Amino acid sequence: MSAIIAPRQERVLLGIGLVILAFSFFSLIDTCAKWMVLAGIPSLQVAFIRYAAQLIIISAMVFPSAGTALLVTRRPVIQVMRGLALMGATILNFFAVAYLPLAVTSAIQFTMPLMLCALSVPLLGETVGWRRWLAILVGLGGVMIIVQPGTEAFHPASILVLGAALSTAFYQILTRKLAGVDGVSTQQFYAALVASLCIMPFVLGGWVWPSEPSVWLAFFAIGVVALIGHQIFTIAHRFAPASTLAPFSYFHIFPMSLLSWLVFGQPPDVTIYLGAPIVIASGLYIWLRERQLARPVTVPVDPKV
Repeated sequence: MSAIIAPRQERVLLGIGLVILAFSFFSLIDTCAKWMVLAGIPSLQVAFIRYAAQLIIISAMVFPSAGTALLVTRRPVIQVMRGLALMGATILNFFAVAYLPLAVTSAIQFTMPLMLCALSVPLLGETVGWRRWLAILVGLGGVMIIVQPGTEAFHPASILVLGAALSTAFYQILTRKLAGVDGVSTQQFYAALVASLCIMPFVLGGWVWPSEPSVWLAFFAIGVVALIGHQIFTIAHRFAPASTLAPFSYFHIFPMSLLSWLVFGQPPDVTIYLGAPIVIASGLYIWLRERQLARPVTVPVDPKV
């Protein structure tokens, strides 16, 4: 029996609300990860738990109805590369959250759209004009305000977050290449499978079990909130175009800052208030510029012809 595919609907406000809710769940992923790492669970093990849980849940949800169709992919190499890119982003970010407030990691990760714009030139063959290159440089200046290189406030873990943002940019590009090729469930399955298989040999030998109820809660919750967040994010795109929802990714900094403050007692630093708006403004300009360039040109018709 074929799966029922819900049709697209023009309900923009609902789509925006759902994508904001999705980013709230994404914030819970990093919160669970930081809680477990601070409790003594190795970062690699946390990453494995996150993907192994997703693999088990997506398999249990989809395999009974889809069967082996879940495993069918037309681009296996790209699927593996995409899984590796997402795994790299997760591992680097989970190592970084052990040393940096969530608000800082969130703000630095806003460089991803800037990196994506720059990488689209060599990898996708797209053209980036001088205005968008200037926006990229301005955005990097905002990152420098947050990271503060060369000062006592600088922490090397900031470099890990930049690496995570770069890996996420590669992940987005590879996801774009898979659009219309493999189904969403297949893509989630292979992303979880690749990461689980790659990380497993490094964590099983020195496995650390949670020792407190709150850590057990994070242990079981991280895979669940990851899957729910991605599902809500996917549903949001059924109600509104991706171009409409894209700017709301910057909402991520608000739940991240709030959780960083309430859960870990790390309120946003003044550099966040100075640097984050610059990075966000740069990303929004690139988004607006891309929308402007994507508009079809209307050629007036001479009524005499």
